[in-house]
Amino acid sequence: MFLLAAPVLADSTLPPAPLANVQLKDPAKEAQAQALMATLRCVVCQGQSIADSDAEMAGDMRSLVRTRIAGGQSPAQIRDWLIARYGDYISYDPPFSALTAPLWITPLVLLAFGAWLARASFKRRDRR
Repeated sequence: MFLLAAPVLADSTLPPAPLANVQLKDPAKEAQAQALMATLRCVVCQGQSIADSDAEMAGDMRSLVRTRIAGGQSPAQIRDWLIARYGDYISYDPPFSALTAPLWITPLVLLAFGAWLARASFKRRDRR
């Protein structure tokens, strides 16, 4: 019975972070914040950006991004800080490194393999 109630107890009863759901007054800074939030992965949902997620952690991260942008930090500085804290996984655009090389190379290998299969298939048809 308690296992069925576990998802209900997952969210806290704390109020949301100060700027989690409130836009910045400066439209240019809010646009920077929105652009950055769309490129950051929610560490709870993992399939949504922090801009789209309703998770409490995503709200805290939205508040952090807006607070730091309002404080004068650039989106690149904020992204670098978040990557240093949470790792490359938090970014939807991870940098090329030994760890992320399979993410970048696998699609190219599969595309080349598909082209090779298609070429072989067309050659067989031409011979008949």
